[in-house]
Amino acid sequence: MDLSAISPAALLALHAQVADELRLRGITRSSNNPTGDLAEYLFCKAFGWKQAGNSHANIDAVADDGTRYQVKGRRITRFNNSRQLSAIRDLQGGHFDFIAGILFNEDYTVMRAALIPHSVALERAKFVERTNSHRFLLQDDVWNAPGVQDVTAALKAVNV
Repeated sequence: MDLSAISPAALLALHAQVADELRLRGITRSSNNPTGDLAEYLFCKAFGWKQAGNSHANIDAVADDGTRYQVKGRRITRFNNSRQLSAIRDLQGGHFDFIAGILFNEDYTVMRAALIPHSVALERAKFVERTNSHRFLLQDDVWNAPGVQDVTAALKAVNV
């Protein structure tokens, strides 16, 4: 689809309609940037987890066995190839058992995904005083850390 002839106002209106439609279809839970919501959707569909309600601080999904997941996603683009995930609050508190991390290609297809034990997150994350949170980079070497599970194929298999 060639969007170059569409006015900025029309593009913004189209963006709003797309966000609304994704929400109606249950792919996203908000009208914000879809990266985080899409990550939660894919992990929950792939593994049968239940999405946690908004009242559950630091937990995005829970498995039937009670395992708690904080889901983090990052979209890699030609303009920004950073692999820094969104802020992790109260990492020391142990509120989750695993980070379910996913990297998306620019078109929101799955690049790589992993289940990262809390202990690995503790070891690799850096505290950022300014935001009172931890910063975690989902670099390729994370997949080699003890206990990390590569779940890329499982997420690629989910039909969106």
